[in-house]
Amino acid sequence: MTLTRRFAILGALGAFLSACAGKPARFLTYDGPPVTRIQVFKTQRIIQLLHKNQLLKQYNMEMGFTPDGHKVFEGDGRTPEGAYLIDRRNPNSRFHLSLGISYPNSRDIAAARALGKEPGGDIFIHGTPQNYLGEKDWTWGCIAVTNAEMEEIYAMVSKGTQIFIYP
Repeated sequence: MTLTRRFAILGALGAFLSACAGKPARFLTYDGPPVTRIQVFKTQRIIQLLHKNQLLKQYNMEMGFTPDGHKVFEGDGRTPEGAYLIDRRNPNSRFHLSLGISYPNSRDIAAARALGKEPGGDIFIHGTPQNYLGEKDWTWGCIAVTNAEMEEIYAMVSKGTQIFIYP
């Protein structure tokens, strides 16, 4: 058997095996009851996924570097409080995977502008960066879980899901 033919066979075998491998681990599938509500309890540092009033999953979380209080303006390090929606899904996040939260709403914008500030934005539930060292409350206002947990959350939560963030 010629060297060229061996490479062709090995290449075809490699392509076949990679096709059989399925989805990458970070894109899990979920076939349970739909998540209809997310609850975040900042003081307890817990995020819950619910179907109606049934608790499906619960995770520990980290948040903004100034964890107490509602986010008021860009750069304050706080995680927002209130009722929002999951408004986008980002499979290419630099924080593994992420789900966008619809902050700021009109009240958030008005409150920040009354102080002469901008409200900020880009608040997400996300995983951790590659160089994560396990710091506590390290985000700029986002909600962070482990990458494995984020894979589950990403599979379970759809765009349009309500999220309630409590003090």
